[in-house]
Amino acid sequence: MKWNSLIALAATTMISGLALAGPDLGAAEQQATNWSAIIMFVIFVGATLFITKWAAKQTTNTQDFYTAGGGISGFQNGLAIAGDYMSAASFLGISAMVFLSGFDGLLYSLGFMVGWPIVLFLIAERLRNLGKYNLSDVVSFRLQEKPVRTLAAISSLVVVAFYLIAQMVGAGQLIKLLFGLNYNFAVVIVGLLMMAYVMFGGMLATTWVQIIKAVMLLSGATFMAFMVMKGVGFSFTNMFEQAIDVYAKVHDLSLTDATKIMGPGSLASNPIDAISLGLALMFGTAGLPHILMRFFTVKDAKEARKSVVVATGFIGYFYLLTFIIGFGAILYVSNNPQFLDVAKMAVTGKLELVGGNNMAAVHLSDAVGGDLFMGFISAVAFATILAVVAGLTLSGASAISHDLYANVLKKGQTTPQSELRMSKIATLGLAIFAMILGILFEKQNVAFMVGLAFSVAACANFPVLVLSMFWKGLTTRGAVIGGVAGLVTAVTLIVLSKAVWVDTLGISDTPVNPFNGPAIFAMPLSFFCCWLFSVTDNSAQAQAERKAFDAQFVRSQTGIGISGASDH
Repeated sequence: MKWNSLIALAATTMISGLALAGPDLGAAEQQATNWSAIIMFVIFVGATLFITKWAAKQTTNTQDFYTAGGGISGFQNGLAIAGDYMSAASFLGISAMVFLSGFDGLLYSLGFMVGWPIVLFLIAERLRNLGKYNLSDVVSFRLQEKPVRTLAAISSLVVVAFYLIAQMVGAGQLIKLLFGLNYNFAVVIVGLLMMAYVMFGGMLATTWVQIIKAVMLLSGATFMAFMVMKGVGFSFTNMFEQAIDVYAKVHDLSLTDATKIMGPGSLASNPIDAISLGLALMFGTAGLPHILMRFFTVKDAKEARKSVVVATGFIGYFYLLTFIIGFGAILYVSNNPQFLDVAKMAVTGKLELVGGNNMAAVHLSDAVGGDLFMGFISAVAFATILAVVAGLTLSGASAISHDLYANVLKKGQTTPQSELRMSKIATLGLAIFAMILGILFEKQNVAFMVGLAFSVAACANFPVLVLSMFWKGLTTRGAVIGGVAGLVTAVTLIVLSKAVWVDTLGISDTPVNPFNGPAIFAMPLSFFCCWLFSVTDNSAQAQAERKAFDAQFVRSQTGIGISGASDH
C-alpha cells in the first residue's frame, strides 16, 4: 500500500507542476483524438499491466527482481534483447533520419548492427560466467570493489540518462500527436507507467513486455515495408528514383541536387564525425548496461551465446526494414498535405511534419494502412518506448541499489529485502528524472540522442570492461583513472557540442566543440589511461590483482565456480 501512495503522490506532484510549467510546447501540432489508437493503447497497456501483476507474484527476492531468477531461455532472451535494442531511436529516429537525409540514415542502421559480433565473440559468454546481476560485478571481480563499482555505477547511470532522453522524447511526441495531449503531460504518463512495470514486476515483467513488443514491432514494420515495396513494384531502383523526384519537388531542388540523398555527407559532414559515430555505435553496444544485464537472465553461458545469435538475426532484419520505411516516408508522407505542419514550415522554411519529424514512420503507417493500422503502429511504438524505458530504469536501479547502496555504502552488509526496497526508491527517482529530461530535450532527434548514449558507453564502460576480462595487467588505479577520463571527456565534449550547447541550452550561437561525437577522442584516451596508470602501478594491491587474473580467466572460459552452472 505504501508504494501505491508514493506513486500517487509523485504523479500528483509532477502533473500539477508540469501543467503550470509555461506555455504548451507545440500546441498547434496537437491532433483530434484518434480513437482506433486509443483502443489499441488501452488493450496493450491493460495486457502489460496484467503481466506485471502476474510477475509481481513471482518476484520475491533480488535475484528475481534483477535477473528473473535466471529462468529465461536463450530464444526468449534473444527476442527480449532485440525488443530492448529496437527502441524508439531505431523505429522512429532512424526512419526520420532517412526521411530527412536519405542514405545517410543508414549510418545509424549499420552502426547499431555491427556492435553485435563484438558482443557475441568477446563479451556474452565471459560476462555470464563472471557476473551475478550487472556490469559492475564483472569489472570488480578481481579489482577493489568500492572504487570500481562506484565508477561503473556512475558511468552506467550517465548512459541510462542519455538513453532515457531519447525514449521519453519519442513517447511524448507520439502521445501528443495521437491524443491531443500537452507534451509535458504525455511524458509524465510514460514515466508513471514505466515506474509501475519496474517497481512491481521487475525483470520478469520487463522481459515479457519486451518479447511481446518485439513480435508486434517486427510484424508491423514488415507490413509497412511490404506496402512500400508493393507501391514501387518491389524494385529498389524504382523506390530510389521516385524518392529522388519527390525529394526534389518537396525541397525545391534540382534533380541533380536531390540525388545527394543517395550519398553520404549530410549527417556526418566531416570524417572525424563519421569515424567518431562509427566507433561509438560499434563499441558502445558492448558497454550498454541494460543490454549487458540481460545476459544474467539465462541459466548459463550457452544460453547467453544463443541469446546473442537470436537477437542479431531479428535486429539485422529490423534495421533493413527501417531503411525502406524511411524512403517510404519520403514517397508517401513528404508530399501529402495532411501530414505537413504548414504553420511551422512558414516559420522555419524547412519540411516539418505534424507532431515533429520523429513521427515520419507513424504518418507512413497512416498513409499505407489507414487509421486502424496507424493505431496499431502507434501502440507498438508506445510499447517499444515503455519496454526500453523499463529495461533502462531497471539497470539504473541496479546501479544505485546493488552497487552504490549494497556494496559501496553498506560494504555488502545488507539484506535482500533492504536492497530490493532501495531498488524501488531508485526506480521512483529515475522515473521523475526521466520525465524532467524528456521535457528539456523535446526538440532533439531521438536517434541522435541514443548515439550520444552509445558514445558514453564506448568511452567509459567498454574500455574498462574489455581490459578487465582480457588484460592481466589492469589494476584498480588504471581502471578507475581510465574510466573517469573516458566518462568526463565524453560528457564534456557532448555538453560543449552544437546539439547541447547551442540547440538545447541556447548558451551561444556557436558551439565550443565543433564535433558532434566524442568517441574518437575519449575512447582512445580511456584505453591509454587504463594502460599507463596500470603499468606504472607496482603496489602490493596491484600485484595481487594481476595474480588473481588467472583464476578469473579460467572461470570466464569455463564457468567453474558458478553455483548451479549446468553447461560445464
